[in-house]
Amino acid sequence: MKKMLIATAAIALSATSVFAQGTKPAANPDGDTPAVATPSEQNTTAPVEGANSFTEGQAKDRIVEAGYADVADLKLDDKGVWQAKATKDGKSVMVSLDYQGNIVAK
Repeated sequence: MKKMLIATAAIALSATSVFAQGTKPAANPDGDTPAVATPSEQNTTAPVEGANSFTEGQAKDRIVEAGYADVADLKLDDKGVWQAKATKDGKSVMVSLDYQGNIVAK
């Protein structure tokens, strides 16, 4: 009976460890890329495609904080990048905000 209990526990533990290994996310292949950009650091390949967790309000606030005004038509595209029309230095531009917080004007 004791051997059966030990064998059952061993099987349960090995099955749990196999399951845990399968659910871990893959490591970021580019370890130098920040998860969230800062004003002094921006990903040179921005805007970066990916699941965006910024709400519409957060996206607009971040764009305004970067010096853009009159932010309009803010929409999240199918690539996970917020797109908007805005003005900066009196010029009309298209602005993109990716999931890392990178802001790019076109």
